[in-house]
Amino acid sequence: MKLLFKIFFLIGLLSISFAAISQPFINEINAFRKADSITAPPKNAILLIGSSSFTNWKDVAKYFPNKTIINRGFGGSSLPHLIMYAEEVIFKYNPKQILIYCGENDLTGGPSITADTIVERFKTLYQLIRSKYKKVPIAYISMKPSPSREKYLATMQAANNLIESYIKQQQKSTYIDVYHSMLDAEGKIRSDIFLSDKLHMNAAGYKIWQGVIEPYLINQ
Repeated sequence: MKLLFKIFFLIGLLSISFAAISQPFINEINAFRKADSITAPPKNAILLIGSSSFTNWKDVAKYFPNKTIINRGFGGSSLPHLIMYAEEVIFKYNPKQILIYCGENDLTGGPSITADTIVERFKTLYQLIRSKYKKVPIAYISMKPSPSREKYLATMQAANNLIESYIKQQQKSTYIDVYHSMLDAEGKIRSDIFLSDKLHMNAAGYKIWQGVIEPYLINQ
C-alpha cells in the first residue's frame, strides 16, 4: 500500500512539473481568473499587459486617478507569453486602450536573441491584437534602461528604435519613450530610481513613468 501511495505521489509531482513547463506562469493566470471571479473587471478600461514593471506598479490607479485601469502584467514574462495567454490577459477584457510593456525579459534569452528577434515577436503580438481589435488604440512603452542589464543596452536600443519605426506605420498606435527620461544629464542610467536589485523601479521611477505616459492615455 505504501508503495502504491509513493507511485501516485510521484505521478502527481511529475504532473505538476509538466504543467509548469508546458504552461509557464499558470499560477499568475489562475490568480487573474480568481480575481475576476470575485470582482467583475470594469468595462472600457485601459489595459496594462506585460512584465514586472507593470506587475510591481500595484498602485498604478493612484497615478492616474481619472482613468479606469486593469493591470494584467505578470513578472518574468516575455513577448511569447503574452501571445500564449492573449485570451486570458487581453481579449477577455474588451479594453478601451492597451498599453504594452514587454521585451526586456526577452533580452535575457541567450545569444541567439537579437533586436530583430524581439521586433518580430512584438509584431506577432501586435498583429494578434489587431486581428481581434481593429480600432482599439495600442501603445508600446519602450524598454527601460535597467542598471542590472547594461550589457543588453545596445540590443535594447536597437529593438526600441525598430519597434518605434514599425508603430509609426500603424493606425491608432503609439510609441511611448520612457528610456531617455530615465537617464541623467550625462546620458547615464539614473540609479536613484531603482530598487536595490537594480532592475525594478521605486516610486521615483514610476513618477517619471507617470509624467511620460499620462499624455498618451485616452479620455474616458
